[in-house]
Amino acid sequence: MVTPLKQPIVFELEGFYVPPGYGAFLFVLALCNYMVMLFANGVVLCIIVIDKNLHRPMFVMVCNLVVCDLLGGTTVLPRFMVHFLTGQKKIAYISAIAQAFCVHTYGFAMQTILGVMAYDRYIAVCDPLRYHAIMTSARLHSCCALAWATAVLFIVVLFAFHVNAPLCGNTIKHVYCSNRAILNLACSPTPLNNIYGLSLAWSVNTSIFLVIALSYLRILHATVKQGRDARRKAFLTCAPHLVVYVLYQIGTLVLIVIQRFPSLSQNIKRFFSILFIVIPPVINPIIYGLVSKELRTSIIKHFYKFRRPSQKIGEA
Repeated sequence: MVTPLKQPIVFELEGFYVPPGYGAFLFVLALCNYMVMLFANGVVLCIIVIDKNLHRPMFVMVCNLVVCDLLGGTTVLPRFMVHFLTGQKKIAYISAIAQAFCVHTYGFAMQTILGVMAYDRYIAVCDPLRYHAIMTSARLHSCCALAWATAVLFIVVLFAFHVNAPLCGNTIKHVYCSNRAILNLACSPTPLNNIYGLSLAWSVNTSIFLVIALSYLRILHATVKQGRDARRKAFLTCAPHLVVYVLYQIGTLVLIVIQRFPSLSQNIKRFFSILFIVIPPVINPIIYGLVSKELRTSIIKHFYKFRRPSQKIGEA
């Protein structure tokens, strides 16, 4: 009979296999990825906060997306760096639960925020004359709060199954902690968690997909009747949101599909399994910064504004 582990429990992540001599190189890659993520998201967040012309619903939602990206990237990348540099794979029970909770919250909040953004784009394109009457400040903040509250509530319920689940193992067969990876170490099966987790993933993915699909079908129908300029404006308005959603879905699809190829090495599988959480936080702010003319113009304007004082100081 297997004896349940007692607190304090310390898990060991299988992690990546790091060939001798490659740890420092992989550390630098992870560090560069993290620094780019912090810089790109930090610039977008600061510019939106500083520039009052950007204090509008679309950019407020972009801020929420930025916070979500920072949550996801910061949850896993620093620990990867420690793993690559020192080889340390151990993680305390509370830290493991916290990491898993943040990873799942990131995944669900990303989708709920994108769902709210789709609703905002639908109102902006299909009912522009009533946009400000519909998307008031109160409704905007209510929608953003609902997106976060829904994600957090669902994940709190998901992790409630950990309360009375004794664990009989301490090796997590993944590169980061997740709900399923931890409960795989339970002394007995956890069917309720499996059912709830699968139902939650299916229902959230399906409902958000339907919200976004219906919004864009209505947008497409509304813009077909309008002129070329109106269609171009609608495309530029909606393109960043659609690209971000598609990239996130590609990342999650790769995560599912890659597990169906048992011949692939574990390192390759684990690399693809983290794409959805390390690539979007780097790409998303760049997409919005490049495609959104207002945001791009504001970034350039503030860049030159901060550059001039430094030039004057250098000349003095």
